[in-house]
Order: sequence, then structure tokens, then C-alpha cells
Amino acid sequence: MKNTKDLLTILPQNIRSLLEKQSKLEELQEIRIKVDKPLIFQVGSKEIVEAHIATREDLKHIMQRISNYSIYAFEEEIKQGYLTFRGGHRIGISGDCVFQGENIKTIKHISSLNIRISREFIGCSNKIINYIVNSEKINNAIIISPPKCGKTTIIRDLSRNISNGINNSVKGRKVCVIDERSEIAACYEGVPQLDVGIRTDVYDNCKKSNGIIMAIRSMSPEVIICDEIGTEEDMKSILHAINSGVNIIATIHGFGIDDLKNKVIYKNMIDFELFDLALVLSNRRGTGTLEGVYEFKSEKYLWRL
Repeated sequence: MKNTKDLLTILPQNIRSLLEKQSKLEELQEIRIKVDKPLIFQVGSKEIVEAHIATREDLKHIMQRISNYSIYAFEEEIKQGYLTFRGGHRIGISGDCVFQGENIKTIKHISSLNIRISREFIGCSNKIINYIVNSEKINNAIIISPPKCGKTTIIRDLSRNISNGINNSVKGRKVCVIDERSEIAACYEGVPQLDVGIRTDVYDNCKKSNGIIMAIRSMSPEVIICDEIGTEEDMKSILHAINSGVNIIATIHGFGIDDLKNKVIYKNMIDFELFDLALVLSNRRGTGTLEGVYEFKSEKYLWRL
């Protein structure tokens, strides 16, 4: 209940009552609310479809509570399709997109909300930290993972561990998180809602290629952490960071090393050995299963499940 306490305050009483009746509420992952459709809870691996049919009033109530009855103050976030609420919970939005030229100006007639429950798992990166940090050296590392295998959760905890330091084995480093979709630190009004470490600065809602350059110029980071790289601009900014002596830890969508090598956009990253290691995740033995640790220089796995 602790993780959902803030969330309950934005829900209409009818939906809140249904949610409070759920067993294993601590495993709640998503609340999907669509106009004229049944309410859906994702609790652990179980999908629960409720008889309650959501109305526009339900969605209006939630949007008003999220925005503190000033929806226009959140237009910048809304046009990107989501809002971040206190506690780090993320509310995805869909509806009628209004364009200004080639860019989305706002979303009106909101008809669907996907409330994703924010949770952090302190210590989940402990099992891989020794690969990332080798004595006093930090390896440039890419984490390869399909969706919903825990990559964002793990890099958040890596940020915490690297920033805080671990006992006498890992000293604390200055970290900068480039949080383009507000998922790593889950900032609310600029303040991280999740623990990314005491020496960590966050560029929230910032394009990765811009944020990396800004961090190098102004925050003197030793390590930059970002999620889901995938554009030429991302690659160029990462190369600039590494040439500036800054270490990079990033994630990427994929199903392993072969999948990575087959994507043209990552060819230069591999050819120029921008990263020292790739850590491959799956959910084969549960979320965040470490399948292997691959070394680019030797083109071999250092460890494999």
C-alpha cells in the first residue's frame, strides 16, 4: 500500500474502492482506464477485468487531480503523451492529437489512461555491479533487453550504487541521469521521486543527445546514465562523452548480441568499441534475469547463464 498511497488520492471513489478490494495490492503494476470500457488492473502476472465501465467523468476527475485543477500548466507533458505524478507514477494518455505543423501541440478529448505504478527494487543491481565497476575503473556498458525485463529498474539502481558508493569496494562517483521519458528518476516538479543516489544530477524530460552534451559542459559528471538509446544523434553524443573521458551506461531494446549486430544504426558503436561490455537481460527466470556478460574487445562472453 505504501507505493500506492499517493496514487489512491487521484482516483474517483468508485475506482478507488475496487482497487482497495484487491488482494496483493503490493504487486499492482497497471491501471488501464478507457471511456466506455471495463476497468483493467494488472496485478503481478494476472490481469483483472472489472465490471465497472469507465466514464469521461472518471478520466476528467483523474486529470484534474493530477494537475491540481490546472491542466493547462501541464500541456508540455501532455503533448508527449504522459504525466508523472507524485511518487513517480507515470500516467500514459491517449486521445485526439492536435498538431501544429508537424509537431503535436496537445491531446484533447482524452479517452484512455494507463497508470503505471512506480516501484524501485533497492539492491537489484548488486549482482552486476562488479562487472560494471572493476576496481577503480568503470566500464562503458550497454544493457540489452526486451521490454518488461527490468532494464530501467536496474540502471536506476546502478545509478544509486555508483553515486553513493558501496562500502569500501566502490567509491561514490558524480553521476548524471538523462531521463528523457521521466522513467529512471521519475521526477515530480523537478525532484527525483526514486533513489538515484546522492551525487546524481538529473536532466528530466530531456532529449538524450542534448542532455549528454549539456551534462558534459555544465555538471562535470564522471558517469552518464541513460535509457533506450537508438538514434544517430544518441551515438554521436555518446562518442563525444567517451572522448571527453566520461563513462556511459545505457540501455537498448534487443534480444541479445546477434540482434544488436544486425541493426545498422549500432554498427559504428560496435566497430569503434564505444562500449566495453554488454549485459543481456531476459525474463526467463523472472524479471531481470542476467543471460550473459559480453566483452566487445574479445568478442566473447565473460559469463553466460
